[in-house]
Amino acid sequence: MNILVTGAAGFIGMHVSERLLARGDTVVGLDNLNDYYDPALKRDRLARLTPHGTFRFVEMGVADRDGMATLFAAQHFDCVVHLAAQAGVRYSIDNPHVYIDSNLVGFTNILEGCRRSRVGHLVYASSSSVYGSNTLMPFSESHAVDHPVSLYAATKKANELMAHTYSHVFGLPTTGLRFFTVYGPWGRPDMALFKFTKAMIAGQPIDVYNHGRMVRDFTYIDDIVTGVVGVVDRVPPADDAYDAARPDPARSHAPYRVFNIGNSQPVQLMAFVEAIEAALGIIAEKRFLPLQDGDVPGTHADVSALTEWTGVSPSTPIRDGVQRFVDWYRAYYP
Repeated sequence: MNILVTGAAGFIGMHVSERLLARGDTVVGLDNLNDYYDPALKRDRLARLTPHGTFRFVEMGVADRDGMATLFAAQHFDCVVHLAAQAGVRYSIDNPHVYIDSNLVGFTNILEGCRRSRVGHLVYASSSSVYGSNTLMPFSESHAVDHPVSLYAATKKANELMAHTYSHVFGLPTTGLRFFTVYGPWGRPDMALFKFTKAMIAGQPIDVYNHGRMVRDFTYIDDIVTGVVGVVDRVPPADDAYDAARPDPARSHAPYRVFNIGNSQPVQLMAFVEAIEAALGIIAEKRFLPLQDGDVPGTHADVSALTEWTGVSPSTPIRDGVQRFVDWYRAYYP
């Protein structure tokens, strides 16, 4: 297939592009290489993709309306994997307009491009953040997600609503993936694993929020990629069995689906820190702090729907995944 991957220089985008290229797809990778974190890391990720003869890079942001329209008009994409977004819960508190431009305006440009060029399938990144203040776990796609606690989460929920509209009105098949705390080699510097590892090697204390009383469904990058590619290959049909009298937020009469993609094995934050300590051979100095605004104390994914749909069931143990990240980190930052 000819596939557009947005955010191709990002953590998940690079790994997804590698997998698609390895199986023989043609990939057009899009990224604006912004400075939310070190652009050099993004360029090094791209350097892993550019040797492939079936990869082409386009430096552009998804919020560029005219540029995106031109790109879609010039290419016939069989599928779009939309991973570009302004990430980060805490960053959204002080920089709201960046999220509107990238996550809402940019997503509109993606939807319009898919609609007008008749793309066969749009797969896009949502987030576990949409569950917001929900406390019933494990989180299920059938749960209502009407109470986000950050602007980032609100934009991701908005993406799901926008996608459904295009699925309903224009018949565009769309699949949203709610990622749960992705980690692994080539990860983002603003994520806990990266920050903890960097601080511990430097002999600096780590900030442990909510006084360590946090639970996360940490999901290893290879499991995420397997799930994304599995979804790419399964285009959702219209669901004739959908019962509008008993609406299910994850399904529709339109060609639209939403899936959790997580390890479904939540880990206590302190156990996560212990896994990093074991991999590094360093005991961290810990600075315990209150829960931050926009954050939630726990996440836990019900992935039964994804497994039924694709056969994918993420399962990488946390200590294995953390060790692989630490090995990569030490090689990348010698």
